[in-house]
Amino acid sequence: MESQELQVRTGADLVTDVTAQVERFCSGRGDGIVHLFVPHATAGVALLELDSGSEDDLAEVLGRILPRDDRYRHRHGSPGHGGDHVLPVLVSPSLSIPVLGGRPALGTWQSVALVDPNGDNPDRRIRLSFLAG
Repeated sequence: MESQELQVRTGADLVTDVTAQVERFCSGRGDGIVHLFVPHATAGVALLELDSGSEDDLAEVLGRILPRDDRYRHRHGSPGHGGDHVLPVLVSPSLSIPVLGGRPALGTWQSVALVDPNGDNPDRRIRLSFLAG
């Protein structure tokens, strides 16, 4: 298995497109599976259609499910940060994608997105691992 860690700066963005980085990692590796893992308690990875309004829709849904207020028992950080710690139950910290001919076999409108509501820590890592087929 081959593995590499990406450094990603999310800033204030809820969704960061990492598709190009995943494609570069898979390039030239043939057929197999690429696995992504986010080693953070407040972030996840997802397949999402980007630049279509889906980012705003996701923000609205997460705002309803995980409001940014002081209702959480986990209370350190900015208001609503406790909800950030619940996010990985809804947006998984890992994702596996088939790779065919060195390219992730994504659907027409699918992009690989890092979802990170935690504005307190904009520096993130994603572990990419390739298992040859």
